[in-house]
Amino acid sequence: MVKLTERDICTKFITPSIVQSGWNLLDQIREEYTFTDGRVIVRGNLTSRGKRKRADYLLSYKPNLPLAIVEAKDMNHTIRSGLQQAIDYGTILDVPFVYSSNGEGFIERDMLTNLERELRLDEFPSPEELWNRYKAFHGITEEQEEVITEPYYFAEGDKTPRYYQRIAINRTVEAIAKGQDRLLLVMATGTGKTYTAFQIIHRLWKAKQKKKVLFLADRNILVDQTMTNDFKPFGNVMTKIENRTMDSSYQIYLALYQQLSGNSDEMEIFKQFSPDFFDLIVVDECHRGSAREESRWRRVLDYFSSATHLGLTATPVETKKVSNTHYFGEPIYTYSLKQGIDDGFLAPYKVIRVGLDRDLEGFRPTKNQRDKYGEIIYDREYGQADYDREIVLEKRTQLIAKKITEYLKKTDRYAKTIVFCIDIEHAERMRSALANENADLMAIDNRYVMQITGDNKEGKAQLDNFIDEESKYPTIVTTSKLLTTGVDCKTCKLIVLDNNFGENGLTEFKQIIGRGTRLKPEYGKEYFTIMDFRNATRLFADKDFDGEPDQIYEPDEGDDIVPPEPPEDPEGGDQTDDDWDDFGDDGYGGDGDDGDDGEGRGRRKKFYLDKVEVKVMNERVMYYDKDGKLITESLTDYSKKGILTEFATLDDFINRWNSEERKDVIIEELKEHGVLLEALKKEVGKDLDEFDLICHIAFDQKPLTRSERAKKAKREDYLSKYSETARAVIEAILDKYKDEGRFDFGDVKVLKFKPFDKFGNSMQIAKAFGGKPQFVKAMRELEKNMYL
Repeated sequence: MVKLTERDICTKFITPSIVQSGWNLLDQIREEYTFTDGRVIVRGNLTSRGKRKRADYLLSYKPNLPLAIVEAKDMNHTIRSGLQQAIDYGTILDVPFVYSSNGEGFIERDMLTNLERELRLDEFPSPEELWNRYKAFHGITEEQEEVITEPYYFAEGDKTPRYYQRIAINRTVEAIAKGQDRLLLVMATGTGKTYTAFQIIHRLWKAKQKKKVLFLADRNILVDQTMTNDFKPFGNVMTKIENRTMDSSYQIYLALYQQLSGNSDEMEIFKQFSPDFFDLIVVDECHRGSAREESRWRRVLDYFSSATHLGLTATPVETKKVSNTHYFGEPIYTYSLKQGIDDGFLAPYKVIRVGLDRDLEGFRPTKNQRDKYGEIIYDREYGQADYDREIVLEKRTQLIAKKITEYLKKTDRYAKTIVFCIDIEHAERMRSALANENADLMAIDNRYVMQITGDNKEGKAQLDNFIDEESKYPTIVTTSKLLTTGVDCKTCKLIVLDNNFGENGLTEFKQIIGRGTRLKPEYGKEYFTIMDFRNATRLFADKDFDGEPDQIYEPDEGDDIVPPEPPEDPEGGDQTDDDWDDFGDDGYGGDGDDGDDGEGRGRRKKFYLDKVEVKVMNERVMYYDKDGKLITESLTDYSKKGILTEFATLDDFINRWNSEERKDVIIEELKEHGVLLEALKKEVGKDLDEFDLICHIAFDQKPLTRSERAKKAKREDYLSKYSETARAVIEAILDKYKDEGRFDFGDVKVLKFKPFDKFGNSMQIAKAFGGKPQFVKAMRELEKNMYL
């Protein structure tokens, strides 16, 4: 009997069965549907990709409405073997019907009713049957169906929604079609909330379900980016509300809360429209003031209360004063930071945590001690939460600027960097300290370091350049609140935390982390680094935080600021400091146009000390695995686990190594488990090739260096069967291996280069072995002989 592969089963049995039941092969059936990019794995400065998730079949009623998943297995498996995988994928993809098949029939799992049944090959359901079952379960009427089946917007060359965006769009459109009028979408920063909102609005607008739409944001740059990018297809039916004037002739409106509302009735220009003017209001970054009942922003929503309200946020807020779910209800869909990193759509990150002596030990002035301006300093113990808010240690600022610069000099001096400070005045001083540390590059272009805060016109004018992927300047920016949310800087590689987090600390912390999570591999951006000077990354331990770092590094005094490759056995606990001040009424420094003026210049008296010494005390390294669990072992131990996941025993590995002609296939498979052999070689520090490295690390075998392995292969009884020329070629190949490491011995292209050119051209060399096939065979034997 012919042994059929899984692909044979698909081609000969499963696909014909699905097509025969009425599914269109061209636009309803997608085979080998890949729906994630594979997690970016970071070890030292090297990265690899984990395995992508892929369904064998995705069947869609319409392009935006998938109904079924089919997982195929070969005939060595039972008909049910793929069902659990199909259920897992169906859950992730929000698909209502899943199937497993080995070519003999199908097992169906109805994800709506949780019932299972067996089907013959000729009983696979048609698209109409599955769609009618879905409609009946959800009670969808014909009128609602017209809205739900409206396709998403697509023009030639456009992107299509990722799987989680499609789920968010479909769930929202269906809920609104069925009459739900308050909805909340939670999607991590960098996962395309605005694009998702556009597709929702466009489908409802084209279906004539929502004719007048208002998109609310709290920053000018957010509105401008939205109109220029994701909302561009709306063209001349779209307008931005400016100059406190309202024009009723448009259909899609974008506005700042602040443009619509004010402190008096005369300032509340939104009342120029009737309360029922808008059908749909989308509230971007709704974790901010819109969730507070007493905020000015809520007046806009309350006035247009008859409209459907959709809130968008990466970080919903739940406090005594602010509640997103109280207003919008429980999220209709959540796509978290952890999911985004695991799927490979968001960049993972490392942490360099720097402990300063004054932060850890505190500072207390002597009796009647005066600051640099002659002010008597209040006599009390000052700690980390007080620095730059109550008391300024100028040498602390200078040391932080020095450590930031030291890191950039050893990695990439033009890596886009955001430094988050306590307030505007702190951002000014930090800019100055960084400018002094980088005087050479400031001399080339004085925009190398800039302050971008709410009150700084020159800095704000450069914001577009900072987020422009093609612009080198500004490179380092200091800020307070302006850049915490909404600024889409895809190339940001370094985030520096020298600020405190108050009542809404976790929310703002997540927002700040989101400034770096966008992937941009073509710009060398596959991960980013957080440099923490305030122990803010203690929030990783918060039960509500869902995206842990790949590495945490805490350098001791005199240690290199760049994390070593790789760390060994980090130990010791985190310091804690719970004495954090709040940011203002809602934790965001007010609700002005730029959200960065809430610190209030002159709000408190600050004391300035310029002679108090500050030193680095410690650094620490930790890794997080793919499940978000803290790993305390070294890279060697972590890699051993990854290798044993792929090869349970030494014999398993050796048999696979000797049977696989292309060793790179094995190395790529190990990368998917986070095993980066190049990083491992640096740690082991020996002249080993991949075979010996794996045997030594995972199976505790005594390794041979490349020199020892080459010498072993040159034994006389093995070489004696070859001609003099062939023996000389083999010895030259082994010398090349000894000097440069493993390469494809059977690749005749290498024979064109030194030292092989002295033996003639590749054809002449192959002839010495009896021809090309015999040369390739001899090379395979040589490689196998090396690893006996």
